[in-house]
Amino acid sequence: MPVFNAASTVERAVESLRRQTFPDWELVVVDDGSTDATRTVLMRLGRGEPRLRLRLMPHVGLVRALREGLAEVRGELIARMDADDESLPDRLAAQTTFLQRHPRAGLVGSLVEFGGDRATAGGYALHVDWMNSVVTPEDIALNRFVESPFAHPSVMFRRGLLERHGGYREGDFPEDYELWLRWLDAGVVMAKVPQVLLRWNDPPERLSRTDGRYGAEAFYRCKAEYLARWIKGHVAPGRRLLVWGAGRPTRKRAEHLTRHGLGIEGYIDIDPRKVGRDLAGRRVISPDELPVPGAVFVVGFVAKRGAREVARGHLGARGFVEGRDFLVAA
Repeated sequence: MPVFNAASTVERAVESLRRQTFPDWELVVVDDGSTDATRTVLMRLGRGEPRLRLRLMPHVGLVRALREGLAEVRGELIARMDADDESLPDRLAAQTTFLQRHPRAGLVGSLVEFGGDRATAGGYALHVDWMNSVVTPEDIALNRFVESPFAHPSVMFRRGLLERHGGYREGDFPEDYELWLRWLDAGVVMAKVPQVLLRWNDPPERLSRTDGRYGAEAFYRCKAEYLARWIKGHVAPGRRLLVWGAGRPTRKRAEHLTRHGLGIEGYIDIDPRKVGRDLAGRRVISPDELPVPGAVFVVGFVAKRGAREVARGHLGARGFVEGRDFLVAA
C-alpha cells in the first residue's frame, strides 16, 4: 500500500484489512513522504499490529513507492491496496482460494463497488460498470485494448511474475495498465473473482484525475505498442488493416499504430457524409463495402458511447469473429 497525504482515509483502509476473514497476511505500507498526519496515524496503527510493516521514504512518486513496497514483501501472493479504498472482509480469502484452485492463473482481480457519486462522476461510474462486465480470462484478454480491465487496488498476483516479466515501469503512461498489457503479452492468464471484494472510492485528488499519465491520450500511446505487437503476432501479413471510425480523434489515435510499423489501408464509417472520402490517401468505406473477413483485419478506435456495440454488430453480421478478424481498442 503506497501512501501519500492520506491521513483522513488510511485508517479506514487498514481496518478493512484487519477485518479480513483470512488472517495470514502482512501489510507493507510505503509512506511516500507525506506532509500531513499520515505517518502519525500509521505509527499508531502499527502499535500492537505485528502484521503491519511501515517503510518511510522521502517523496519519490507512486511508481518508486510501489517498487520499494514490492522489494519489502515476503509473501508468495501479493495483493495491491490503496490508502483511500476498502477491501471487503472476504477479499483475501476469495482471491487466495482462486489462485490456489487455478494454478495457470497468474493474476486475479474482482468486481468493485464504485465509491463515488454517480451523478457527478458518471463517466467513472460507467467505467466501473464496464470493468465489472469483463471477468473471465477470455474476456479480459479480448478487451485488454479497450481500457484497463482491472481496478489497480483490486488485484492479487503471484510473486514469480515480477521475477519473470518485471514489475512497474516509470514513464508517461499509467503504470498499472502498462503492467497488465506487458504481462498479458507474455501469456499471463488473468481473471476475476465474480463478486465485489473492493470498495473503489473516487476522491477528487485521485491521480487518475490529476496526472497526465492517466489521461486518454496516454492510454492510447501505451496500448498502441502492445496492440501492434498482438496484430503482428496474430494476423497474417497479407491481410489489410482497416480502422473502424473516420473521425479526426479516431484517426489520431489509430495513427499511433503506424509508429509501431503497421500500415493502415483505410477507414470504415457509418456516417454517409464520410463514406467515399479520401483522407490522406486512405479511403472511407461503409460497413456494406467490407471485404470478406479473411482479406482484412479491423481495429475499432471509436470511443463514443455505444460505438463498440454498433461496430461489433455490423462486423458480426458480416461473419467477422472478434479476436480473429477484428478487435476493439476504444
